[in-house]
Amino acid sequence: MAESPNDLEDPGRRQNAMALVEAMPHDHVMTNPAAFRDRTNWMDGYYELAIEIGSTDDDRVDELLRALWAAAEVQGCFGYRDREPEEQDPVPCTVGSLSEFRNLYGRVRLPTGELVVCGCVAIRGGDDGSDWLDFYVPLGALDHAGVVYETGGSFYRSGVLDDWLAAVGTRAFDGASFALGVVGYEVSGCADAATLAGELPSVRGIGYLVPRGGVLRYGAANE
Repeated sequence: MAESPNDLEDPGRRQNAMALVEAMPHDHVMTNPAAFRDRTNWMDGYYELAIEIGSTDDDRVDELLRALWAAAEVQGCFGYRDREPEEQDPVPCTVGSLSEFRNLYGRVRLPTGELVVCGCVAIRGGDDGSDWLDFYVPLGALDHAGVVYETGGSFYRSGVLDDWLAAVGTRAFDGASFALGVVGYEVSGCADAATLAGELPSVRGIGYLVPRGGVLRYGAANE
């Protein structure tokens, strides 16, 4: 016999029905791409603006880090990603903080309007090369934000993200010049300023920001 709405007036039957609903899988729970504590936001690699500074001087790293943070309009600067920004004190946006925490974290507004987690790490070159700063947004957060990107072989590509990160790099260059910028998925170390010698590659699997004569030129990925 079919169950009528009045059958649920019985407290025992109503309690059993509520327990059944609570036990059902919640397939449509929305994930917040701006949540630090959600480990899935930090998964699957990083979409990056990687910048070769052209120096190993701490003052240059400091200068470019501040210019980069301002250019991307990053919200906050924090040392831990296992607690929300509201649960920790902000840290100075400096090379000293990078040395202490290895990565700095914040939130950034994508060109699509979504707020997502982001981070930055320094790769120090030592005596054999220049330093790099990698500003990144993890693919997990991009997925949760609904960003559409192409896949092929070993790369992920989004023209929207490429153009946005190139614009961030261009604004940062206006405040603190650098030797080279590369844009795309896991691009750090894919090229170097000495090899390019101020020339944009004609065939580009990633985006390039190449300065020449004090002018920064952007070459988008074209293959």
